Order: sequence, then C-alpha cells, then structure tokens
Amino acid sequence: MAASVGERVATDIGGGPLARAKQRAALVPDLLIEASRIANNVISGWHGRRKRGIGDNFWQFRPYVAGETLAKIDWRRSARDDHIYVRDREWEAAHTIWVWADPSQSMLYKSRMATVSKQSRAHVLALALCDLLSRGGERVGWPGLSRPYSNRNAAEKIAMELVAARSVHEKMHTIDIRQHADLVIFSDFLDPLSEIYRESQVLAQRNVRGHFVQIVDPAEETFPYAGRVEFEDPETGNRLTAGRAEQFKADYSRRFQSRKDELKQHAQRMGWTHIVHHTDRPASEALVALHAVLSGNFTFKGGGQ
Repeated sequence: MAASVGERVATDIGGGPLARAKQRAALVPDLLIEASRIANNVISGWHGRRKRGIGDNFWQFRPYVAGETLAKIDWRRSARDDHIYVRDREWEAAHTIWVWADPSQSMLYKSRMATVSKQSRAHVLALALCDLLSRGGERVGWPGLSRPYSNRNAAEKIAMELVAARSVHEKMHTIDIRQHADLVIFSDFLDPLSEIYRESQVLAQRNVRGHFVQIVDPAEETFPYAGRVEFEDPETGNRLTAGRAEQFKADYSRRFQSRKDELKQHAQRMGWTHIVHHTDRPASEALVALHAVLSGNFTFKGGGQ
C-alpha cells in the first residue's frame, strides 16, 4: 500500500521470481531456527485436538458412571482395587491443517518501525505453527508445495521443500484442500478484496475452516510520513509522489481501518477467524491467538454465505 488502500507498500527488495527464490532459500534455515525457538517458548499449554471419543488408541482410565454400558468397563484394571474403571479411547481429528504464507512482493516490506519484513514474520509463524501442530500429533501441509505430514519433524520437511522450490506460486493452490480441513493464511491481504472473497467462499463451500492472519507493518497502520515522499507499488512499479505526505494521513488511516474491518466481517460471515499481527510485536502473540482458534474456541458456520 502507498497513498491509498488499493496500492501496495514500496519495498527496496526487487528481483524476479528466481532471484526471490534464491533469497528465500538462503533465509529459510535461519527462519526455521527462529521458528523452533518461538515454538519452544510457547509449547507449554499447547495441545492437539485429541479428546475422548471413538477411536483405536487408548486415552485414559476413568471411574465408571452409573448408567453407562457394561461393555465399556475394563475388568482387568478394575480388579486391581475396589473401584470400577472405564477404558476411554481417543478421538483424533481426521483432517489436515494447511498453512500458507503469501509470497507476493508486498510481503517483503519492512519499515524502520519493524525489525523484520512481513514475509520473514509470515514464514516464521507458519513454520512455528507447523512445529507445534506436528508435536501435537496433527497432520500439516503447505498447499501447492508439500503433501500433508504427520511426522514430528514436519516443519523441517516443509522448510526443506521451501528451500528446494525454484518458485512459489503467488496464488495459493487449493485443489488439494479437502472438506473439513483447516487453513491458516499468513498474508497482508492487500490483493483486491473481491479476489479474496471469491477464493475464500469457494473454500468455505467445501466446509474448510479458514483463519486469516493479517501481517501488518506498523508503518502501514500509522502512516508516519511527512514532507515530500515517493511511494512505489512493488507489483507494478507505479509511483506516486506526495509533496506533503502528512495530508494523506487521515484519509489513509480511515481507509486502512475500513479495509481491516471489512476483512474481519467477511471472515465472520463465513465462520472463519481473523487475527491481526504487527511485525513490531513478538511472534509468540500470534501463535497464542492461533492456539485459541485452532482449539475450537469459535463457531464454524460454513457455506460461504
């Protein structure tokens, strides 16, 4: 974004798809280390979606409750003392959690108010989330890049595929995302809202549960510019020179907030979630918020209405 909401923020980092792929490959190992560090910091209290239900795996013994079927009683365990115990089995979520970080040019932006670019933070969050989910026994994948992995080292496998990829499609490949999956999208969501709405509605119609994580550089929200400033759209190269940039601030701030509100309302209409994360804040904050929504503390409507 530049002087208006429809434009994207200027960036000093250029190059074609191959150059950006090489840059990404060089950064991924460090990003994976950072992701692992953050995951270790928030691992306490993190858990998967396993709970009591129908399944093949033993979960726990618990005291028998009057009225329950006798077939559930574990007589061998009950014979050890004077109590009757039921053998509970474990329910496991049968679907996959997909994660995707927007690779578009605008994600490379980093102002003086932030320590990392939006793209770096998005990749760290995506890999940290994969790390945490795989430790919790979940199956995770990156659409258009990797198949779903259920291994505890899923984050490392996905990082290796990011390194090996000569290019990453700027548009997410959704063909492999099946019904009842979860999808976590890390992006600045600066594409036209009509495109975002259309793509997300198609997924919602498959009963996919989506989670928008909007990555925002603090300068994008506060517009700390004054005097003569030139803004450049990294996607098209179009430029806008403002003689007194501070005159744009009120209108820009209003439109930026309105866009965030519209995206949040769209997510709510579909039963999806929307989280805003600023790149000058700790990455762990976004992971804690994601834990809440992935643990089921929201209502899914579906249908893409």
